[in-house]
Amino acid sequence: MGWDRATPFIIDLEVGAEDIDGLGHANNAVYVTWLERCAWRHSQRLGLDLVEYRRLDRAMAVVRHEIDYLAAAYEGDELQLATWIVDWDQRLKMTRHFQLKRPSDNTTLLRAQTTFVCIELSTGKPKRMPAEFIEGYGPALQVPG
Repeated sequence: MGWDRATPFIIDLEVGAEDIDGLGHANNAVYVTWLERCAWRHSQRLGLDLVEYRRLDRAMAVVRHEIDYLAAAYEGDELQLATWIVDWDQRLKMTRHFQLKRPSDNTTLLRAQTTFVCIELSTGKPKRMPAEFIEGYGPALQVPG
């Protein structure tokens, strides 16, 4: 379908009535919720779910979203949101890219980048990634090709 990068992790979305704002299209805040949902489902697929985060006393917390809204989504639109892990230092930081598409007309509605920092859940402070994060997230890293 013309994704920006190879081998995306993809979730399907449908724009519901509750997603629509006063201007008649999906509200920009809804897109942030979708980004979080996609990243979380990808982490779960990689074996790093909330149970594992709690066991390790670590989590990847958002510190920055950069979003380019390129086209509007409307109620009833069926969408696909893809994500890729594109950068990480194997210590504290990780970056994901996202691309949101409407397959019916192959339009890219959004491109985004989110930066995460590993934190210790019990303190909320930045803390080095445990080996389980390296093992789980590492194979998903997209190397420039």
